Amino acid sequence: MSGPDGPAVVLVGPMGVGKSTVGRVLADRLGTTFRDTDTDIVATSGKEISEIFIDLGEPHFRELERQAVRTAVAEHTGVLALGGGAVMDEGTRALLAGRPVVFLEMGVAEAVRRTGLDAPRPLLAVNPRQRWRELMEQRRPLYTEVARAVVATEGRTPEDVADAVLDALELKKA
Repeated sequence: MSGPDGPAVVLVGPMGVGKSTVGRVLADRLGTTFRDTDTDIVATSGKEISEIFIDLGEPHFRELERQAVRTAVAEHTGVLALGGGAVMDEGTRALLAGRPVVFLEMGVAEAVRRTGLDAPRPLLAVNPRQRWRELMEQRRPLYTEVARAVVATEGRTPEDVADAVLDALELKKA
């Protein structure tokens, strides 16, 4: 386990991949707490993420996200999940360097099945399949850059994915 120098595990990956679900399982297995920067943003701003995008725009959301990630990495010693686009920020990528980051990966068919086509995900509002592919083309190299390990989620339960993350990082279960 990491000490007060940051999270034990940081999960990155696209929206709908299961970062929050897997993160909670991991926290339980490691006997620690779970934190999600998207949840932090909603709590701090008092608005849902889709509302922030609509009312204030994506750049404003990304600034809130940068602050949320910085705070969480500094304060949280458990399992931390970052929003899908957090890695777009160069400062965030620098902050993640050398940390136990795992990229949870899935294919487009699985993404569409998991996120649904009517889910309130502002970046997928128009042509979700194509938009998801475009986002992944943009973000996959960044997820890979910050990750110590890549774990595929397709066809696996959250428990199986959590086990794969623990194995990849060589962490022991509580």
